[in-house]
Formats: sequence, structure tokens, C-alpha cells
Amino acid sequence: MKVAIIMGSKSDFEVIKDGIDFLEDFGISYEVRALSAHRTPDELEEYMAYLEKENVDVIIGAAGKAAHLPGVIASKTILPVIGLPIKSSTMDGLDSLLSIVQMPKGIPVATVAINGSLNSAILATQIMSLKYPVLKEKLIDYKKQMAKKVIEDDMYIKSNY
Repeated sequence: MKVAIIMGSKSDFEVIKDGIDFLEDFGISYEVRALSAHRTPDELEEYMAYLEKENVDVIIGAAGKAAHLPGVIASKTILPVIGLPIKSSTMDGLDSLLSIVQMPKGIPVATVAINGSLNSAILATQIMSLKYPVLKEKLIDYKKQMAKKVIEDDMYIKSNY
């Protein structure tokens, strides 16, 4: 069970931490790289060739602004790619979202919300749960815990307001 997380620059790291924490909690191995589709295309291509041999199950591509990274990654692999749009200083990340979600026919990229690192890790885990049954059980428990928390919060609200 392995996820590769590729971010466009080091500045994206703070956003991806929630997803990393989730993967760690689920016992999923991962590796993180900062490679740019525009500034380091040769290194990105070399890393993609490496990933093909490393038994990686899912790739998360995190990028801001002209967020072509997830699409470039998807063009070089048949592994599932999840695009994580990063909120940038311009357009509040809408530019990133649209760059990732509007992929041409034949190059799909699953896309989560702007700065949705946790959801990218959950989606990666759901994809891997098709291959690794242990993850199914952990996901079922995770969803039960989320529901329990909402019910507890509801009880608190009902009794205090």
C-alpha cells in the first residue's frame, strides 16, 4: 500500500499535511516530492518512471496557479491520479481547480476541493481498499467515528441551546 504525493513546490507542503496524517493513521506508506511540471519537467518524468517500478497504488498531485502537474502526471501513467488544487494568491485557488478538473478526453484526473488534502488521502484510501481489504474495514470504522462525532455534537447543541 503506497501513495506518492507530488507537489508543485515546497510552499504546498503545509496544505498536504492533513492528508499525510490520515495516511499515517491508516498505516499507508507514502513518499512526498516537490517537482514542477513547468520548472523541472525532466526530473518529473524521471520520477514517474521510478514510480512505475515502485508498486505505488495512487498518486496525489498537488499544485497551485496554472496547476498542470496532476494532468502531466496522468498523461504519463495509468495509475489513478488525484488532483489537489492549492489555493494561490490569485483567484483563491479557482485557477488551480479549473486547471486540474478540465482535463482532455482520455486523461482523467479525480479532483478534490481546493486545499482538500484530507479528502485526497481518503479518496486514495478508498481506491486502494479495492485491492487491500484491511483498508475497507478501517474506512468503515472511520465513517462510523465521523457519524458518532456529529451525533455527539448534535446532542450537545440540543441540550445547551
